[in-house]
Amino acid sequence: MSAGIARIPRIGAALETVIKWITEVPAAVLLLAEVGLLLANVSCRYLLHDPIIWGDELASILFIWLSMLGAVIALRRGEHMRLTMFLAKMPPSRRVFAETLGNVIVMTFVLLLVRPATEWALDEWIITTPALSLPNALPAAAIPVGAILMLVLAATRLLERSTLRDCAAAFALVGGIALALYLGRNALAPLTAVNLLLFFGVGTITIICLGVPIMVAFGVCTLAYLATVTDAPLTIVVSTMSQGMSGLILLAVPLFILLGSLMEAMGLAEVMIRFLASLIGHKRGGLAYVLVGAMYLVSGISGSKVADMAALAPGLFPEMKKRGANEGDLVAMLSAAAAMSETIPPSLVLITIGSVTGVSIAALFTGGFMPAAVGAAALCAVIWYKSRKEKLEGVVRATRGEIGRTLLAAAPALALPFVIRAAVVEGVATATEVATIGVAYTCIVGLLIYRRFKWNRLYPILVETVSLSGAILIIIGCATAMGWALTQSGFSSQLATLMMAMSGGKFGFLAISAVTFVILGSFLEGIPAIVLFGPLLFPVAHAMGISDVHYAMVVVFAMGLGLFAPPIGLGFYSACAVSKVDPTKAMRRVWPYLGALAVALLVIVAVPWVSTGFLR
Repeated sequence: MSAGIARIPRIGAALETVIKWITEVPAAVLLLAEVGLLLANVSCRYLLHDPIIWGDELASILFIWLSMLGAVIALRRGEHMRLTMFLAKMPPSRRVFAETLGNVIVMTFVLLLVRPATEWALDEWIITTPALSLPNALPAAAIPVGAILMLVLAATRLLERSTLRDCAAAFALVGGIALALYLGRNALAPLTAVNLLLFFGVGTITIICLGVPIMVAFGVCTLAYLATVTDAPLTIVVSTMSQGMSGLILLAVPLFILLGSLMEAMGLAEVMIRFLASLIGHKRGGLAYVLVGAMYLVSGISGSKVADMAALAPGLFPEMKKRGANEGDLVAMLSAAAAMSETIPPSLVLITIGSVTGVSIAALFTGGFMPAAVGAAALCAVIWYKSRKEKLEGVVRATRGEIGRTLLAAAPALALPFVIRAAVVEGVATATEVATIGVAYTCIVGLLIYRRFKWNRLYPILVETVSLSGAILIIIGCATAMGWALTQSGFSSQLATLMMAMSGGKFGFLAISAVTFVILGSFLEGIPAIVLFGPLLFPVAHAMGISDVHYAMVVVFAMGLGLFAPPIGLGFYSACAVSKVDPTKAMRRVWPYLGALAVALLVIVAVPWVSTGFLR
């Protein structure tokens, strides 16, 4: 018996290894195929004036498979967005049970998803795609296949990490809740407000606090709500998920993530930092100003704040420590700079807003520069005040020749962020097309000019890109389904009526929205919060005469502030992890910087011109 029990973890590990290879390799190939296809399409459109008419359709088919395989990879690697703060504070025994319960909840979600996803895919068989005449079941099959793989993964986690006692208790708890909902469905059906609070309030928040991936919390609560108190077929959830996560505009997400990873790997980020340091590194607080400026340049291109911070910290922190900077203060500045830069294009949050609300991405990109500049100015004011007495013994000012040489070396890298943003803002190309061109440009410059790229990094970069993309896109899909359910319940109209009735007019609505999204940003990443609440609140803002771009800047800046605000903000702890600094050393020192950003947020709320002044 003991030998059989000991064999169980090995079976789980073997299954996980199989899933690793049947997902990672195809996903990496799909990503390369997407880049090649889009680059060929862009070349044919702009150079030959003869676009590939089936190119977008094939890219869309590959994209849904890329998204679902990425979601599976993210689940295997533990990279889905989730709140782990409460798990970390639990005693070891309770934490093990909570993780077991989390895996059972994941299994419940994918079990609820598999049947309607399969039915939906089979229904799509009779429909063919317009250009290639392929069965629509081909892209539709990605969701049930991904769900089955995630089910197997969740089961392997139970085999590897959980005791029979914990498994039995977790299954009993989840089964008991499911039975209670089934028996009480007739009593719950007419209680609309109670249902919304129970499923989308208590249920979602409780599951998130257990450390379960946010996409599972959104998905399982939506499925449970529809199955318990409505007669809507669950295939609607699957079709809504597919629409939410497969829009071609969102193909910019993996491409910008790939672009950011390549910039770091090929040395483009490093030469940018070196040039900025040669300009102002000799001044009091000079390297801190470089940190803010470099974040302004590279922010948003990688698609991950962690990646942005990881690209900058190693190049600046050692020298800053030599000058006597406190490591807690360094993390505080890094966190605040990352929060400040949330609106800088090509921000994935801005792309997501454009996707789910219909606001022009070019307008959002244009409007995003000035709010971040106001935040950067506020941070620089704090840096100036704190660095007035900094000692600069031994710090040598760069000569004009050195500045010229670093500028010459950095020029190809410095051009990239400006070209990307200008191309989208001016309407020369879409965000997806620009990202594709950026990937090609980075590869050419990195391989021919900087020549620092190690080819053994390519496969890990591709896998990391797909994993992060899948984690983002499936959240968008699940949050889109939840948003649909909330809309059908009448919640959106009630919310609109309530917020429009509040005193203070436009300014009052903007202030309430700012506070709300600071709180939401503390618990959720920007993308799930936007997908869930954007379609509900943007129409309200528009009805009140508030510019869509102005409202977007207030919301995104507020979420960035919440994301990096301790003790809850996940971004703050990411900055500590990147910097390898104990959070307690930075928590007290971050508040002056966040306070400056709060003042900047008030300016953005009160002065619409900051967001809309450069719109045509």
